[in-house]
Amino acid sequence: MKATYFDGKQMKYDENYPDPKPGESLVRVSLAGICGTDLEILDGYMQYNGVLGHEFVGVVEKSENPDLVGKRVVGEINAGCNKCDSCKKGMQRHCPNRTVLGILKRDGAFAEFLALPEENLHVIPDSITDEQAVFVEPLAAAFEIKEQVSINPDWKVAVVGDGRLAQMICQVLKLSCLDVTCFGRHETKLSHLEKFEIKTRIGITPSDSQSYDLVVEATGSNSGFADTMKLVKPRGTVILKSTIASRENLDLTPTVVNEITLIGSRCGLFKPAIDALVTGIVSVDSMIDSTFPLEKFTDAINHAKKPDTLKVFLKP
Repeated sequence: MKATYFDGKQMKYDENYPDPKPGESLVRVSLAGICGTDLEILDGYMQYNGVLGHEFVGVVEKSENPDLVGKRVVGEINAGCNKCDSCKKGMQRHCPNRTVLGILKRDGAFAEFLALPEENLHVIPDSITDEQAVFVEPLAAAFEIKEQVSINPDWKVAVVGDGRLAQMICQVLKLSCLDVTCFGRHETKLSHLEKFEIKTRIGITPSDSQSYDLVVEATGSNSGFADTMKLVKPRGTVILKSTIASRENLDLTPTVVNEITLIGSRCGLFKPAIDALVTGIVSVDSMIDSTFPLEKFTDAINHAKKPDTLKVFLKP
């Protein structure tokens, strides 16, 4: 099959990359999205090598469940062993023996085909386009915040970052809170949030300091954590979403002094994300940027790295 893969140093294109091993549902990839985590892997995050890509939509070609064959699907990225205590408690995403699509010991979606366990796959309604379906995985990560924190509708909420995930988090939190502000660096990106009545800021002013009950860090950079700590109230809550390749030390002193609650947040359930796209309570269309053929992966990645770019797709 055709695939682009990371050899630990650089991305390469191979027209004869090995097909996925049998034993799981085989999906022909229709469209895959380039994510911030993919870019971090290219900088050394997770020390991964193999086919990147974990945001995708495709059609099931083979499965032990005949009802799935021919269906358009998206897939949860964590595959647990189904034997350990975490898996028995339904927490496959925390299985110590898990593989993660395009991130950990499992080839991903920048290829013609991928394989996942049947239980990881979710059928996509016809009302959701392929482009919208690629957003299900990161949108599920945005909804995970509401699973982890009981949000008070009277809270002042801030999201630090203006990229793809940050923009979806803003929309999801706006469903629960009237007062949501996105702190970013790019006017073009922030302008997409105006129609959702989400406040936007470039830079932090003295009046912003320690004035937010809940702050979500979604910048993908170490500097984002420092900005987050400036914004959160004493005894407030901080949600950490960034996965960062850099090993630069972070100053946690303000966390202790101000008794901040830190919550790490990663993947989420797919059903709330799919339902949100079907009903239209969350919109991702304004984040759709451009699509590149698989063999033009270098151009696609370079474009995805540009400051004003939102979602870039690869099409096998």
